[in-house]
Amino acid sequence: MLPGPPRPRSARSQFRGRPLAGLWALLLAAVLGLGLGGCSSGIGQPPHGVLLSALALQIELTQRDIASALSLEAGGGPSVSRVRVEAQEPLTIGDTPGLHLSGRFDWRLPGDPIRVDSPFELYLQRGERGQSWRLARPTGSGDGSRQDWITDPLPLRGEAAG
Repeated sequence: MLPGPPRPRSARSQFRGRPLAGLWALLLAAVLGLGLGGCSSGIGQPPHGVLLSALALQIELTQRDIASALSLEAGGGPSVSRVRVEAQEPLTIGDTPGLHLSGRFDWRLPGDPIRVDSPFELYLQRGERGQSWRLARPTGSGDGSRQDWITDPLPLRGEAAG
């Protein structure tokens, strides 16, 4: 009769006589589990720079619309910081996938010493090749059956906003 395959040693027998080794293995497993879990929570979320650009563009477009309605000249671009995304959900923008993000951010206008903490809602659409993003703004529905959108490209990395 042939001998059977060797039985695997239990975790307890592997670390017998080395109590710290078992503790280190457990600690390492916990740290890796938390680290990998943290990576998966941001799947699909745009990079921080994209959020900053999108919020700045949204403020600039709103300023332009208001200035135009009041026959005024629009001011300079805002300074955006401390973006905190509180919710994110996928949605369809036109015929392509997009994201609806909401949360809070800080911003201030040029020359204004007051920084404002404001809530935000952003609709973002990924570029066709996945290398760029567009700010999407809902405009209502032309025929009542589906949402219409205006999309504006965000500046590529290294380009000035505006």
